[in-house]
This record gives sequence, C-alpha cells and structure tokens, in this order.
Amino acid sequence: MAKTFKTVHIIGSKTMGGAERFCFRLISALNEFGTDCIAFVRKGSEVEKSLPEAVSYLGLPMRTVWDPLSMIQIKRAIRRISPTVVQTYMGRATRLTRLKKGQLPIHVSRLGGYYKLNGYRHAHAWVVNTKGLCDYLISNGFPKDRVFYVPNFVEEVDPEKIGSKEQLRKELGIPLDAWLLVTAGRFIPVKGHQYLIDAFLDLPKRIRNRPLYLAILGDGPLKGQYLEKIKGTGYEERIIFPGWVNQPERYYIASDMIVFPSLEMETLGNVILEAWAMKRPVVTSSFRGAREITEDKMDAIRVPCNDSHALKKAIHSLLDDDGMRVELALAGHAKINSQFSKGVVLKRYHEIYEELTSQIIRAGS
Repeated sequence: MAKTFKTVHIIGSKTMGGAERFCFRLISALNEFGTDCIAFVRKGSEVEKSLPEAVSYLGLPMRTVWDPLSMIQIKRAIRRISPTVVQTYMGRATRLTRLKKGQLPIHVSRLGGYYKLNGYRHAHAWVVNTKGLCDYLISNGFPKDRVFYVPNFVEEVDPEKIGSKEQLRKELGIPLDAWLLVTAGRFIPVKGHQYLIDAFLDLPKRIRNRPLYLAILGDGPLKGQYLEKIKGTGYEERIIFPGWVNQPERYYIASDMIVFPSLEMETLGNVILEAWAMKRPVVTSSFRGAREITEDKMDAIRVPCNDSHALKKAIHSLLDDDGMRVELALAGHAKINSQFSKGVVLKRYHEIYEELTSQIIRAGS
C-alpha cells in the first residue's frame, strides 16, 4: 500500500494502561500498512519509556491540560512536519492541540470513554471505539457525519514465539498442575479487582484436585488495599501481583481463564479482546462495553457487576466444564477474526482519513 497519509499521533498520558497500549498498537500497524506516523508523547513518562523501538516520536512536557508551552511546541512541531492528519488520544492531548478548521491537517480526536465533552468539541472529527460512545457524542450535539465508530483490534500472537504454557509457568513460578486465572488493568475502582479478589478468597484452594492461582497484572493507587485484603487469609502465595507487564500475552498463554470484573462505567475492555486473540475463555462482568461486544454463554460468561458471589459461581462452574471453556475460547477467537482484526480496523482508518481530507481538498478547489 502506498504511503497515502502523513500523520501525527499525540498522547499525553503519564502512565501506561490499556488505552496507551492500543495507541502504540495502532501507530505501529498504521506504519506497517503504509501510513507515515510520528508520536508526540509526554517527556519522561512511562509512555515514552514503553514506546516500541520502531515508532518515531517527539517528547513534549504536556504537564497539564492547559500547558501554554506545550500548546506552542505542538503547533510548531505540526507546522514543521506538515502532516495530513493529527490524531489525539483522550483529554490532555486533545485540549493541547488547536488546529484551524477548513484546512489541513485534519484534527481527529479519538475517545475511549464517556468523558466530559467540552474539551473535545474543537476537533474536526471524532473516532470512538464503541457504538454506545457514538450515540453519546451525537446525543450531545456532535455532528453525526463526523463521528466515526472504529473498534479496537488486537494482534494475533504466535505462542511458539513466546513459549509454551508449561515453559512460561516454570519461568513465572506457577505450578504446572495449577488452575491459573488472569486479569489485567490499572488498580483503580472501575476495574472491579476488589470483587474478583473477594470471589477468589471465597473459592476453595483446590478445584478438581488442582491448586487455584490468580495473577493480577497492573499497578495503581489501590494496590495497598488489595494487599491488605489478602493479608492473613492463607492465599498470599496464590494471588500474584507481577506489576505492569508490557507483554501480558505470556500470562494469557500460561492461563486457563481470563476474568474481567470491571464496573458499569467501563467503556470497552481490551482485555476481553486480548483473551479471545489468545484463545482463552472469558468470565466478565456485564458492564456496558461487555454487553456490546460479547454474547453471554456463546463467547463469554457474563455476570452482574459488583457481585463477587456471581463471579465465584461462574469461575467455579467454568473450571468444572472443560468443553465449555473450549467452546467459549473458539467462539471469541472467531469474533476477533470477523470483527476486531487488524485488517478490518486499519481499512476503516484509511477510509476515514481519505473522506475527511478529500472534503477539505474539494472545498478549497
């Protein structure tokens, strides 16, 4: 594919999370599929340190959402690079980017949550990753013809390049005969980890004569509370906190099941897509994003949000049903290929960039 577009991608986050990982994934894929991309990131942040080596980038302060120095630096850098499209991610980057309407470059703001919208209205177009977010923007006065739904995608990973389930368990210190549950996300209330921990503590230490383990990938302000919750329970060695993991696929491959216990305000849930890509069965709470992308008992088991007892029952039941785990995993993997593949998503981004830039070119001719 010819390099049709030159693009700048701006993300102002300080720490890593699912949105930041997807941003890197998208930039790398766009580069691979023929779009020139350069990233603007917050200087000295975890995001800068975690950037893939192949991604060209510029580090800028982006200290606050109204950082005048960064606004000037962003504008000057964009003028120097002369891109066709500037795509910003979330609030800080969007607020710091101010481009003239009716001319190139086009400012596309990508939203991954139900944010307060005043800081986004100045963009020229908006990309959202759920149909629910489309409805949210349009109902709040955003022009329907410039709000675009584009789902997230996940890369399919060749397990042979990472290691076998047995090999990875040895490296991670997890018994070969154990049941391993895995979840991932920042340690903040919306991720619902507290309900998963409660459910796990209420499960027997052995199911079908196999020991039960839980790995919670991530970090954040609630870690101390989680450690205090399991202190003295006898489960301290069964609940593993590896910290932030740049390659969670290693844990997914080593796992028997992925659990995603987020609360209702969770927008999408990249972990569900990542689990499906690795052919792992999923138990998820029935938050709004899960209701949009999953089918209960077809490609995932859904339980009510904020309900540790329901989580416990679903986990235990699925560990008892080898056939159901396989069916869920295969159905989820099929959905990745049909709806959330890299090819489908990149084609849509190219179509949006083409549509928006052609409008400007026609208007100026």
